[in-house]
Amino acid sequence: MSPRSVGVPGPFQRAAATLRGVVEAEPTRAELMIEDMPAPQRLAPYAAALMATVYREDDTELAVGRLIVLYDPDGQRGWHGDFRVVAYVRAELEPEIAADPLIGPVGWSWLTEALDLHCAGYKAVSGTITRAVSESFGDKDEEPETTELELRASWSPADENMSGHITAWCDVLCLAAGLPPAGVTSLPGSGA
Repeated sequence: MSPRSVGVPGPFQRAAATLRGVVEAEPTRAELMIEDMPAPQRLAPYAAALMATVYREDDTELAVGRLIVLYDPDGQRGWHGDFRVVAYVRAELEPEIAADPLIGPVGWSWLTEALDLHCAGYKAVSGTITRAVSESFGDKDEEPETTELELRASWSPADENMSGHITAWCDVLCLAAGLPPAGVTSLPGSGA
């Protein structure tokens, strides 16, 4: 995310600066750790990426995610602009929640509602929600069954200001991890 300024288009420099600012800032939630990560190089001429992990107080990992900002001054087919944001979120779910047929639409609404809440202008949003059940066998037979939710999404931001997009992605990570929305306190014994 440290593009050399010579030859790097201004819109991408400003977008990458927004991502760097998030990494350098104090976290908005104690449970959330955001880091810089290498961006994929083949998807667009310019790319920057973040990774984040949501932890419980006992340092148990609850959710992980990646956010990639792609920039192609010429645009690409299907982008509807010269920027594209790609987001990934993975979190463990309780088996009862994973079995709920509405978890897909609910998980998707977390994303679109968070983008709207943070005034992150976007268009051409698309993606998938996957529920996975992992069962262990052989030497791992003693390990418990796990269920996970994976959200993969991409959208075209309205401009190079990525602040609202990053904040929305962080909100989705925390919701998928089972944390209450920022500013809401869990009731004792609620498990979150």
